[in-house]
Amino acid sequence: MTFPFSTNTLVRDIVNELPKTSDVFKKFRIDFCCGGNIPLSEAITANGINEEAIMEELRVVFEKYSAAETDLEVWTKSDSTTIIDHVINHYHRTSEEELLLLSPYVTKVSRVHGDSHPELLKVHELFYEFKKELMEHMAKEEAVVFPLIKQLADGTVENREEAINMIVELEKEHDHAGEILRQIRSVTSDYTLPLDACGTYRLVYKRLEDLEGLTFMHVHLENNILFPRYF
Repeated sequence: MTFPFSTNTLVRDIVNELPKTSDVFKKFRIDFCCGGNIPLSEAITANGINEEAIMEELRVVFEKYSAAETDLEVWTKSDSTTIIDHVINHYHRTSEEELLLLSPYVTKVSRVHGDSHPELLKVHELFYEFKKELMEHMAKEEAVVFPLIKQLADGTVENREEAINMIVELEKEHDHAGEILRQIRSVTSDYTLPLDACGTYRLVYKRLEDLEGLTFMHVHLENNILFPRYF
């Protein structure tokens, strides 16, 4: 099977075609969700990445996963209601649970190790800002915006302009959530653990990084597949 991507391919289109490539973009710190509407070449230049290295990793993922990918229909071919249900069941519920479960660990680590590792105090601040904003964001999506999108899909929406404006507002909220996650990654030096990191410390960094990945896929599915249908 011929490798279908080049440096001229939009980042978001690569992930749309083969979701597993998101792991490569995450590794190279390329924003494929909020900032995915640019050619790969532009992302490579902006991040100072070795073009040959990233293209080789994308080829490896393509050869390994292209034939086995089973969820492409959810990403690109399903109707909006199916996508919305997938977002709610897979991303909203999972994110809510993880935010609630992770909170006491973030608090504990910052309290116990904050004096010797002051970056943890900033992590604590950023995490709780992210938690508050994402919880409110998801609640608004489910109560207001997703029902409007379903009405856009079936042609029954009463005020199309208002509905579009609300989608645009969601995208701005996505941008801000992404910025908070980038700040967490920066202040933790890409989740690099100090030599004296205890088990809870390690747990927090691992789960924060996993939460970042979950959020990026959540935002990608909305920003790059669901929302563009209505602009």
